[in-house]
Amino acid sequence: MAEMIVARNLTKQFGPILAVDDISLTVARGEVLGFLGPNGAGKSTTMKMVAGFLRPTAGSASICGFDVQDDPIEAKRRLGYLPEGAPLYADMTPPDFLAFVASTRGFKGADKRRRIEAAIAQTNIEDVLGQPIETLSKGFKRRVGLAQALLHDPEVLILDEPTDGLDPNQKYEVRQLILAMAATKAIVISTHILEEVDAVCSRAIIIAGGRIVADGTPQELAGRSRYLNAVSLTVAADQVARVRAGVETLDSVGGLEAHATSHAVTLIVIPKAGQSILYNLTQLIQAHGWPILGLKADGGHLDDVFRVITTEAAGGSGRHV
Repeated sequence: MAEMIVARNLTKQFGPILAVDDISLTVARGEVLGFLGPNGAGKSTTMKMVAGFLRPTAGSASICGFDVQDDPIEAKRRLGYLPEGAPLYADMTPPDFLAFVASTRGFKGADKRRRIEAAIAQTNIEDVLGQPIETLSKGFKRRVGLAQALLHDPEVLILDEPTDGLDPNQKYEVRQLILAMAATKAIVISTHILEEVDAVCSRAIIIAGGRIVADGTPQELAGRSRYLNAVSLTVAADQVARVRAGVETLDSVGGLEAHATSHAVTLIVIPKAGQSILYNLTQLIQAHGWPILGLKADGGHLDDVFRVITTEAAGGSGRHV
């Protein structure tokens, strides 16, 4: 796969604050990269440098082979960028704003109209075309910002929190749009919504303290969770004690968590590292004839991995932005 985004040793210092610390990454055509990190980890700063909107203290970035500092016009011709809190002209209507953006990108006549109409349709903003942008909800403002990023059908998309402020239906629509575009573009999505990573991303990078601390597919990262191969058993409240005592006899069990509701308890049976317990557990259930209300195997929790990795990485680090 051709590398469409290349960042080498990106570093950004704001006075005494080291916001981004020697980050290198590549994104190929056909990849949707989820860029994850806690607040203040350096996500937005990194994306601004990759997009050419912020000059790095050190390092370089290129879009489709064009350095974003040395050849910014050619790089930005190929880039669609949705920054955090995308700036919009508040007194314009969405079509006026998109027409302005199209003109600045050099589109005219029928081609300009076609691109505006396509961006409006892609982002489903038809219902608010006559309203000034300042009167729109946060979700619709976000979709207008996304429309301008898509207007010129770029090869590379860098989207900072693209579903921020959207309702569940709107989030679904944007995710489907991203999936539809994924095969022909290189896409980077900064997000704190981990379900979004599972839904649309083929790869995920986690940063903390301005540095990359994990890089892999969502499945690979989830596989580092202590809940990998865990099994959830739901039983009636009056059965918990004997089921728990029986489960604890298995050598492969590394821990148990209990989560109670009004009439039932779910026991999360956590295996010792690298082991599978589902078969032995089902054999034990059958042997004892326990009345199990529910049983589900777990593939690991990305949120658990995220929390552990970022907490460990942030320990002892200074303030970042």
